[in-house]
Amino acid sequence: MWTESSRDTERLMALDDFAFELELERRFGHKLGEISLDGPKKAFPLGLTLARETVKNRLALVGDAAHGVHPISGQGLNLGFKDAAALAETVVEADRLGLDIGLLSVLERYQMWRRFDTVRMGVTTDVLNRLFSNDNPLLRIMRDVGLGMVDRMPGLKNVFIAQAAGNRPGNPRLLRGEPI
Repeated sequence: MWTESSRDTERLMALDDFAFELELERRFGHKLGEISLDGPKKAFPLGLTLARETVKNRLALVGDAAHGVHPISGQGLNLGFKDAAALAETVVEADRLGLDIGLLSVLERYQMWRRFDTVRMGVTTDVLNRLFSNDNPLLRIMRDVGLGMVDRMPGLKNVFIAQAAGNRPGNPRLLRGEPI
């Protein structure tokens, strides 16, 4: 994943493959070996997208089908794992009760379970992206001070780490290593 401003993206995408590879090498160096394109270049705008509804009768959206978040620290992948685990737990519990697992009323439990966490993480990654991709000197100072404070406060730092890792109460049992 390589993120750029819209202005720079247009310039980079206009480069021929050789010039693009040179730009990649200039930016990333040779730490991982030679860089070469393996197919056409593609650019996608990054931003927050959330499905208004993630379920219908006999249908449930999970992962990137339900939400698109900025790829900060793999949080989109983590959200997808939480979605899959929550859906699995929802349908297993419904099946144990003898319910039709595809009914809208069953799937709405999954949607309600995941909605708050998905919106919260989506907004968080969007705000972080805007904060860290901004060159405003005042924001840069505030950002550096804030990061320094979090680094010096192990308790707060651990809260952020636990949040990012998904180790929070209310997470699906599969994510906690428990059977469903």
